[in-house]
Amino acid sequence: MMLPHNIPKDREHDERIQQDELLWATHNVHDPSIYKEGDWYYVFSTDAQEGGTFKAGIQIRKSKDLVNWQWVGRAFTEVPGAAKNWTGAVGLWAPDVTKFGDTYYLYYAASQFGKTQSFIGVATSTHIEGPWIDKGEVVKTEQDEGPNAIDPNISIDEKGDPWMVYGSFFGGIFIARINRATGKFAEEGKGKLIAKRHASVEGAIEGPYIVYNPHFDYYYLFVSYDSLFSSYHIRVARSKHIEGPYVDSKGHEMTNTELPPNDVGMKVLGSYQFNGGPGWIAPGHNSILKLPEEYYVVHHVRVEGKKGHYLHIRKIGWTEDGWPLVSPQRFAGEQEKMIDMWDVLGNWECIFFEKDNTGKVAALNIGFSAHLNDPNAYVVEQHSGNHFTLSSSHRPSVDGIMILGWDWEKWIETVVFMGKDRDGNVMVGKRSV
Repeated sequence: MMLPHNIPKDREHDERIQQDELLWATHNVHDPSIYKEGDWYYVFSTDAQEGGTFKAGIQIRKSKDLVNWQWVGRAFTEVPGAAKNWTGAVGLWAPDVTKFGDTYYLYYAASQFGKTQSFIGVATSTHIEGPWIDKGEVVKTEQDEGPNAIDPNISIDEKGDPWMVYGSFFGGIFIARINRATGKFAEEGKGKLIAKRHASVEGAIEGPYIVYNPHFDYYYLFVSYDSLFSSYHIRVARSKHIEGPYVDSKGHEMTNTELPPNDVGMKVLGSYQFNGGPGWIAPGHNSILKLPEEYYVVHHVRVEGKKGHYLHIRKIGWTEDGWPLVSPQRFAGEQEKMIDMWDVLGNWECIFFEKDNTGKVAALNIGFSAHLNDPNAYVVEQHSGNHFTLSSSHRPSVDGIMILGWDWEKWIETVVFMGKDRDGNVMVGKRSV
């Protein structure tokens, strides 16, 4: 059972918080990367903040419950010399952390907005909180070269070998094998292209993250599409091999630039608004927390018309055919529970993440029924466990997952749904009270 007193209230744009790092908690988190060490979860994030005096060095936070976060500090006191000399960057972007043997490796990116004169470096430490010793360049790119050396993520394949996936806009997303002994590329070059978008949308794809799910024996590539400040959203594709090809639920390869640019990649989370809340826009640049029995998506998000960015963590549910879907509500400490048919019948607020709609999607009120006695309602059929199918006389059927969730707008426990139709269109929702 969730305890409301342990769940922090949202306090966007509180000036007292903005001026004190110790109070930031989920505030000022951008491009978050998560790593679990012992009982603690650590989030490393980009040098970006609203209010206060800007400082470079990669922000670090930690939590024991994924809900309440405390400030740790920064990995560096300034941009490392080689990265600054190559890029002129005043801060560091999009870090990622992993561990080889007894050594932690912190990957970071340096660049300037809209440029490809970029640099990915690495630092090491014997402790997750530092001190960190810079080890210099992993890969760097020149202006207009093609690849853009930012947004690194280290992924471990089924054999235990490390790879780096990276890239942003311009030339697309690349993957390269990593040498465990150095933490750097095992071969010369920039790696292999695994995803790219058409120039008509400025090649807007970035923030890659790959995770392997042994149950389905697939690698899953998460990426963010479109404008960082407005239409940003998360899509996913999968492959049997870490180097690809990665395909979406319709079989479209992520390197396909001949199709309309929004037809590639399954959209799993975009801007939305439930009744009674201001909603959230531009969710993206995610990492994935992989636990023995659970997966979580960790991303930043914004409030429409206001400055600032915040950390959100959401549970991932898996469809029976092996696709990850994202909870429409943030994680608040809820435990796994078998959902009974009677838990889901009634009124729901539903959001449809259409591939061509990049705006904020308002929830629709739809009934969930056990019988087809309302043409506007979904008929609910329960499969194994918490897997359900929703059928309607005028909408495509949706297959998905029901889980326990926290209603952040109404501040009560509820049931949430994540599902997709046969064309890969995703619908999410929460039960209303």
